[in-house]
Amino acid sequence: MGIVRTSDQPHEQARIACKAMGRFINAQAEHWMRIGMLIEANSHMSYVDAVKHLFEDVRNSGRNLSIDRTG
Repeated sequence: MGIVRTSDQPHEQARIACKAMGRFINAQAEHWMRIGMLIEANSHMSYVDAVKHLFEDVRNSGRNLSIDRTG
């Protein structure tokens, strides 16, 4: 686990989004990173496609969706 520092504006956006989405701020940032990495690697993907891909990945691997409650 590491620490990622951001400027004030992205931090404030993550703080607002995490409250709206019912996530802790670290979980929100991790979600955005995972989505961003997927879309950068697959430029044809939309946000919805990326989320579907994450769900399929979990279903196919037999892993449970984890909820980070440490943030």
